[in-house]
Amino acid sequence: MLVAVDHVQLAALPGTEDTLRRFYADALGMTEIPKPPVLAARGGCWFAAGGVQLHLGVDTGHRPSPKAHPGLRVAGIDAFAARLASHGVEVTWDDNLPGHRRFYAQDPAGNRLEFLEPDAAAEA
Repeated sequence: MLVAVDHVQLAALPGTEDTLRRFYADALGMTEIPKPPVLAARGGCWFAAGGVQLHLGVDTGHRPSPKAHPGLRVAGIDAFAARLASHGVEVTWDDNLPGHRRFYAQDPAGNRLEFLEPDAAAEA
């Protein structure tokens, strides 16, 4: 029986860890968590916030998917979008999910990320 998603793994090109750290830690406000030494030797970096973990693994042939993405629940979506924009991240709003406000952004590796929050007005 499944009980939870433990983490989502995304890919990036080798040598991009510092750029990923700036995006995931500085722009998104996540905390970098240590990788086990045997996995750290492979490169990449891991991040956590709340109950969410995103693992960025190194892939020499990385080609980001135009559709595949993790959906990340946020609180205060307008402020979160403004935070990303202040870090130079392009935010693309989408109103096609009833009962939610959401936008998409890309990380420096080109991975698509969805950020969403239940729409309080729709719940009333």
